[in-house]
Amino acid sequence: MGRVIRSQRKGRGSIFKAHTKHRKGAAKLRAVDFAERHGYIKGVVKDIIHDPGRGAPLARVVFRHPYKYKLNQETFIASEGMYTGQFIYCGKKASLQLGNVLPIASMPEGTVICNLEEKTGDRGKMARASGNYATVISHNPDTKKSRVKLPSGAKKVIPSANRAMVGIVAGGGRIDKPMLKAGRAYHKYKVKRNCWPKVRGVAMNPVEHPHGGGNHQHIGMASTVRRDTSAGRKVGLIAARRTGRLRGTKSVIKGDKE
Repeated sequence: MGRVIRSQRKGRGSIFKAHTKHRKGAAKLRAVDFAERHGYIKGVVKDIIHDPGRGAPLARVVFRHPYKYKLNQETFIASEGMYTGQFIYCGKKASLQLGNVLPIASMPEGTVICNLEEKTGDRGKMARASGNYATVISHNPDTKKSRVKLPSGAKKVIPSANRAMVGIVAGGGRIDKPMLKAGRAYHKYKVKRNCWPKVRGVAMNPVEHPHGGGNHQHIGMASTVRRDTSAGRKVGLIAARRTGRLRGTKSVIKGDKE
């Protein structure tokens, strides 16, 4: 019986917890209310702030409470081109302008969007990393569903009532600049979580990793493992459908219109 391996220890928490001390709070769209479902509500961008451990900047947007005499402050993920003092409109009747939040049903095909809801009213789950965006491909008014292309390239069918912000997430081009030195990587991951530096499995002893040991650094077995294998064995390519390089040209299916 070997030691409990690193991937198993990550589930325990303790030293592997996320570093949340200076974080600015969850970035979400407004909760869906009557104003958003039937008309629109105006907010103003008060501040654009940095959130430690996140590549994208956040925007503090202040809305007037729809029923009471008070202000509500929301934290949105900033879209590119957003500025302080900008008016932001959220709701079904909002115009199609950068930073506005409206249901996908109100957007024409080809609209570039970000911070998109996966399920109606979940306040934004997809295309939230810096420089990312999704694209509205098509609408089906009969089923009230829309097709969107996600940052991964996958296409997904979601309800047309789901909201999204118009534009791409700010802070793009972050990964174009090389790290160059270990100190930069150290500081990058210091504010995220304990996941760097990463020791390779083949560099460990047999007690610490299934790939460890041997007189030369080699795996010594197939690196693919099945989905239902025991936790201490789940390393390498887990339940891989295929392995190796992607070779040849990509064939486009005729029926799949972009």
